[in-house]
Amino acid sequence: MQELTHYIGGEHVKGTSGRFADVMNPATGEVQAKVPLASADELDKAVQIAAEAQPAWAATNPQRRARVLMKFVDLLNRDMDKLAEALSREHGKTLPDAAGDVQRGLEVVEYCIGAPQMLKGEYTDNAGPGIDMYSMRQALGVTAGITPFNFPAMIPMWMFAPAIACGNAFILKPSERDPSVPLMLAELMEEAGLPKGILQVVNGDKEAVDAILYHDVIQSIGFVGSTPIAEYIYGTGCSQGKRVQCFGGAKNHMIVMPDADMDQAADALIGAGYGAAGERCMAISVAVPVGDETADRLIEKLVPRIEKLKVGPYTAGADVDYGPVVTAAAKENILRLVQTGVDQGAKLVVDGRDFSLQGYENGYFVGAHLFDNVTKDMDIYKTEIFGPVLSTVRAKTYEEALSLAMDHEYGNGTAIFTRDGDTARDFANRINIGMVGINVPIPVPLAYHTFGGWKKSVFGDLNQHGPDAFKFYTRTKTVTARWPSGLKEGGEFHFKPMD
Repeated sequence: MQELTHYIGGEHVKGTSGRFADVMNPATGEVQAKVPLASADELDKAVQIAAEAQPAWAATNPQRRARVLMKFVDLLNRDMDKLAEALSREHGKTLPDAAGDVQRGLEVVEYCIGAPQMLKGEYTDNAGPGIDMYSMRQALGVTAGITPFNFPAMIPMWMFAPAIACGNAFILKPSERDPSVPLMLAELMEEAGLPKGILQVVNGDKEAVDAILYHDVIQSIGFVGSTPIAEYIYGTGCSQGKRVQCFGGAKNHMIVMPDADMDQAADALIGAGYGAAGERCMAISVAVPVGDETADRLIEKLVPRIEKLKVGPYTAGADVDYGPVVTAAAKENILRLVQTGVDQGAKLVVDGRDFSLQGYENGYFVGAHLFDNVTKDMDIYKTEIFGPVLSTVRAKTYEEALSLAMDHEYGNGTAIFTRDGDTARDFANRINIGMVGINVPIPVPLAYHTFGGWKKSVFGDLNQHGPDAFKFYTRTKTVTARWPSGLKEGGEFHFKPMD
């Protein structure tokens, strides 16, 4: 049985709390490793090391900091297969999906190589008689991130790459369900030239989270996970005077207009609804065809595609469409919600409840499900299922379809499929959701734009990656300077206005 570690001060450090969590193989249901759960004292040790290392790193030329990230990109490409395999082994994703997880994180690292440009301040010459003003963007100090199981490579890099590029130290508390890749990333950053103590990985559960929230040295916290925990971390962190950004749950709608290319829409829903077993915060879980004829055509296209999906472990080959969900509890919750949908009157068009994979009966595999005639009062519509379950809500008109997405408490992502530019433009302008796709089912922005939802999908006023990341991980200092031309007699007690 492998015993994993923390990564503190540039070394793999065994846990001392005496508490461990099982790291499962989702395909077999077997325990494959144990990960230590840190105590508050262990977290405090990492913070002390970070606080000692950070000032010298912040004083390092931004261009030199960027060069570490350049080298890190090379190492990510070198070890892509190794990282993807480790990720798949603990999470259950297919290998192509796991490599995509690493790649989308790598793209944010590439963007952060431009830190020298992003960290430039502003300057005003002659703001007053003999007075100049300038602003500087300076590092916060010690920062922290709490990341989820579903993207164990991408989301940590979305957080630590800009934080470190800005001159901060960063403490990562990854999900205890799949902690190996975050540990590997920390090793690679130091191989790339990062000083010890600037990126540390502290594994843990709520005890470690609370230690982060209440530690007076930690200046900012990033979080991605469920909305209830996002609310808790945001409220607690802000009350402790920290800068906090929290990203919560989602229920993403895809509106399908009567003029849409139905084959294109069906293909998009298959990938967006069932890819990664639906364990994505940007997964499409609600299809909203406009008009019964559109709905009937869409369902007719979806059913044979769903029935052809290949479900299996990542070791079964590149043609596997999706693997297991992450835990037995996740599988149980998905099937419970499916049964709730049936009990509340939704039509289960494709029923995956009896799915079983020969040789992997103890794995956490869930068959694909498709509901029709779902209404907005049903639990399967209101709740983020986080599994391979697609609900179809029929709308009579475009306005009704629009209101479904707008009235839902979550506002992470949405999409519309149409050939009409006026409809698409109206949708993009009116919808109260943070990320919008037009004939694009999963509108995750590229690294040089920002990622973030609206409503109960986000807590905080700055998004992830893009320019917002450099604002989040720095604070602005403004300097007013005067250099007298000679010695002056007496004092001046007011700021002289411009003539």
